[in-house]
Amino acid sequence: MSQFARYPSLKDVPVVISGGASGIGAALVRNFSEQGARVGFVDIDEPAGTTLASDLTAQGHKVAFITCDLTNTVAYQAAIASLAHVHGHALVLVNNAAHDQRHDWATVSAQDWDDYMAVNLKHAFFAIQAVAPGMIAAGRGSIINTGSISWMIRTPSLPVYETAKAAVHGLTRSMAGELGRSGIRVNSLVPGAIITERQLKLWLNEDSMRGILANQALSEHVYPDDVARMALFLAAEDSAKITGQHFLVDAGWAHG
Repeated sequence: MSQFARYPSLKDVPVVISGGASGIGAALVRNFSEQGARVGFVDIDEPAGTTLASDLTAQGHKVAFITCDLTNTVAYQAAIASLAHVHGHALVLVNNAAHDQRHDWATVSAQDWDDYMAVNLKHAFFAIQAVAPGMIAAGRGSIINTGSISWMIRTPSLPVYETAKAAVHGLTRSMAGELGRSGIRVNSLVPGAIITERQLKLWLNEDSMRGILANQALSEHVYPDDVARMALFLAAEDSAKITGQHFLVDAGWAHG
């Protein structure tokens, strides 16, 4: 038996997750599926998304995957509508997708700026716009926007990404106000230094891993499942009176 919580209020609830094919996103898809939710996710990585959806479906979970470039707003909102036809209108939305490509502020072009904002911020707003009518009709819903501690700790070589992630907090607060009277909660989930395959491949080594532990209050690394478990809580009725807030899952590194 798992030592972690089961949330009866998530059973059969339609959930939409962006960027669900790998990393934190894949952990979100797995964890919501294991709670009995009806999970729909999108990602640009068709092979990884198809494999994950097939594996979970074979285990008896209700999972649907759509390949989508969510920087194409029309295509993304159409994908969300397609998932609604499969599972029903989303009552949980996790705006997870992002891309922390390193960049030099001095060489960022206007097009680079637009591209970084599209993949790290813009899609979240338009996903909310797409799911909100169904949530309003149901009189309930939970929207979870994924932030980052990077801007809080001034991680180098990420200025536009960090600007977008700081803006997630503003998006959360404003939409919590816009949608709260309709019974919809909006919160931010803010990961710290999460140990994913991508991070290990591109940036992490023994020295940087030690540096992470040195900066955290807890002497244990944080993994995608740790982030997913906070998302489960924020999606479930256990957090029914929580909205407009920011939840850090960073082992005590940043000051929120």
